Amino acid sequence: MRAVTSRRQARRRAVDILFQADVTGEDPHRVLEDWEQAGKRVDPFARELVEGVAAHRSEIDELLGRYAEEWTVDRMASLDRTILRIACFELLHRPDTPAGAAIDEAVQAAKELSTEDSSRFVNGILGRIVREGTEALDAPPSDAG
Repeated sequence: MRAVTSRRQARRRAVDILFQADVTGEDPHRVLEDWEQAGKRVDPFARELVEGVAAHRSEIDELLGRYAEEWTVDRMASLDRTILRIACFELLHRPDTPAGAAIDEAVQAAKELSTEDSSRFVNGILGRIVREGTEALDAPPSDAG
């Protein structure tokens, strides 16, 4: 019997899928479907992250834009933006994931997949969101717009 995928592995798979969608401009659901049709296993937690980021992307990007001092979301490196989106989804919509775990996983992913500067960048933004944005994390998303 195959071992259950760890949450870290599931997050990495979600990063891969969402990064591909971001770079190619494809819908994340389509990329997810393509991966599965190609025989690549997608853990249920990875699927939840991909679908959650896709469903809440405008809310997540607004939060990132608000707390990324002197950076727009569009100016961020695609990989860093993808890692941040997953962490923000977990902070906003996965109350079973401790904030520290979401941040640590994102920082570790940035270190391993991107650059040392990226890990500091990711840590800084997520730390600011948790420190200063607790009302954003606790409040339901607004329907204004």
